[in-house]
Amino acid sequence: MFNPSMIFEMKNLWDRFERNHPKFPRFLQVVGKECIQDGTVIEISVTKPDGQTIASNIRLNAEDMELIETMRNMGRK
Repeated sequence: MFNPSMIFEMKNLWDRFERNHPKFPRFLQVVGKECIQDGTVIEISVTKPDGQTIASNIRLNAEDMELIETMRNMGRK
């Protein structure tokens, strides 16, 4: 069951995240507007405090773009 108060809580958490990491949301905005298209490769790596790194990547396809366009449009409303 959906709890509407979770939206408010998520907004507060996101605002705090933005204060702690101000460059990252801007990075996501630029990437989302200028870089995401069919065939784009998205790679992410995570480095643990002990130095171990785990990485993965995906290549976006036309079906993925449907989800991304829907998410973009949600942000415009």
